[in-house]
This record gives sequence, C-alpha cells and structure tokens, in this order.
Amino acid sequence: MSVSMISKHRVEDFARWKKTYDEDGAAIREQGGVIAHSVHRDLDDPYLVTVYHKFGDEQSARAYAGMLDGDEFRAMAEQTGIDLNSLEMSLVTDVN
Repeated sequence: MSVSMISKHRVEDFARWKKTYDEDGAAIREQGGVIAHSVHRDLDDPYLVTVYHKFGDEQSARAYAGMLDGDEFRAMAEQTGIDLNSLEMSLVTDVN
C-alpha cells in the first residue's frame, strides 16, 4: 500500500526555496524513502506551495513526516524562508 504526503506552506522567495528543494532536498528525499514527488504553485498566490511525496509504505511516510518536527528541518525552513506557521500536512493512501 503506497502512502502520500501532501504538504502546503508559504515561502518568502519561491526561487530560493525551489533551488534548495531540488539540490539539498534530493538526498533527504532519497534517505526518507520518497519514491515520487512533485511541486505545485498556487495560481493566485505564487508564494503558496503544495508538495507531493509518495512512499512505498506507511512506516516510511510517518517517519518522513516526523522529520518535519526536527531541528534539521526547522533550520532548513528558516534558511529557505518557509513560513512554518502556514505548514499544513496530510498523509493519505491511494484508493483505487
């Protein structure tokens, strides 16, 4: 059963955030068991970002979600301009 994480948050500077997501985030995603991912910008608010991560199992998804409470993620969020007060996250499973 695959599980997906859908997170939404505001960023101060999309280009700066996206560069970090692409470059530094690649190793974090690989280590965290992400098997697919995509980034989306709101049509009306380009500073509102939705990120999709897919995992092969619930345990990997929950462990990755737990990293969002860690000091490393908070430091990265501060560096890249993520508004942590705006962060919304859901774990969902595919239903076919």
